[in-house]
Amino acid sequence: MSLFEKANITNNNPKDTKKSIRLAGRIDIFIIIALVILIVTPFVLYVSGKIETATNQVNLFISARCEELFGKEIMKSLLQEFEKKNPNIRIRIANAALIGNPDILVFDDGDFSALVAAGGLAELNSYTNYDSGTQQLAIPLVSFFNLLFYNINVLTAAGFDHPPKTREQFITYARRVSNGDFGASGAAISLNTDDRLALSRDIFSWIWASGGNFWQAGDKPSLNTRTAVSDITFLGNLNREGLLAPGIYETTGEQRLEQFAQGRIAMMIASTRAIPYLSARMRSSAFGITTIPDSGAGGKYSSGLSSIYAGISSNSEYPEEAWSFLVFLAENSSSLCAELKAVPGVVSNIIPGDYVSDDPVYSKAWDIFEASQIVDGFSGKPGAEQYKTIFMDELLIFFAGSRTAQDTVNIIQQRWDAVSP
Repeated sequence: MSLFEKANITNNNPKDTKKSIRLAGRIDIFIIIALVILIVTPFVLYVSGKIETATNQVNLFISARCEELFGKEIMKSLLQEFEKKNPNIRIRIANAALIGNPDILVFDDGDFSALVAAGGLAELNSYTNYDSGTQQLAIPLVSFFNLLFYNINVLTAAGFDHPPKTREQFITYARRVSNGDFGASGAAISLNTDDRLALSRDIFSWIWASGGNFWQAGDKPSLNTRTAVSDITFLGNLNREGLLAPGIYETTGEQRLEQFAQGRIAMMIASTRAIPYLSARMRSSAFGITTIPDSGAGGKYSSGLSSIYAGISSNSEYPEEAWSFLVFLAENSSSLCAELKAVPGVVSNIIPGDYVSDDPVYSKAWDIFEASQIVDGFSGKPGAEQYKTIFMDELLIFFAGSRTAQDTVNIIQQRWDAVSP
């Protein structure tokens, strides 16, 4: 048999043919897989590196109120500066619809007590290494205090060339404005429950001005019966005589500011925080500020501070990183005070900015602050929400005319005493 014939016999064997085809196919698949591995491996290594880098980055969320309290542009600038110094930490404004618990909370006195009652704030003592004997739950960044604001044009039209210095004068001014044809109410109080600063601004400020101090007895608040009765009687007289602007229980402090700017209110209590707003709305020459008239009981003029705070959420997964941002904010508190034109400014380092000496309104506010005694309010105190709710409940009953001022004070004190801190 020739070699040619042998070749034909081999090639014509179907089993050998299929085996050869399978072998060739396997070799082709192996080559393809090898090529894919060579191509894909660098990409996988690159992506793995990116994932590892992203894993090392901490994402923090800050409560949306920061933009309301400080302004969007200020917060944008602060976040950019912090992230530039701390590239491994990213901070974003929390979206209430998506993020239930921000890591960093920015709030004012209106929210402080509610956050404490809900256990929403982490204790900061371990970070500050400062043992004051009490829990530190937040860092005050910017501070303000309340004063009597008066509309110069309205009082001038009513025949007055200076603000009231006593409560008797205050009532006289309020009567003439309210009963005259000046298009304004003599005074204003706003007790809308949506306004969480209402009680301290429109009620407690009058008590403090006469030297009142709720915390003279220690851990539980107490009312000095004699002066407190006088304070509540005074407020009740304003209400009963119709000297207050309509809508006591419906309007908020912000709405009252707008009414004041429109010339519809002659006198009202407001925070020094309102000075920039009123200066822009009606010019600083159209309104004045002065001390809140006291009861004449002889106590030192006092005022409570209200602040904007920063704290760490008790639910934060990254408290150490959140603390680093609080430190950053505290280091920038002087700049925040200058931006907001805060009086007094930074609680821990009270040095007035240039705007205080350059503007007569701020300068006067600073002089009043320096001459005042600062007392504690309820912010951050254990049981604060209950204490304030009790006071408001009993005050509203008094305003309704069904109880005397003396009975009101006695019942408030009794209910306060029953609250466990």
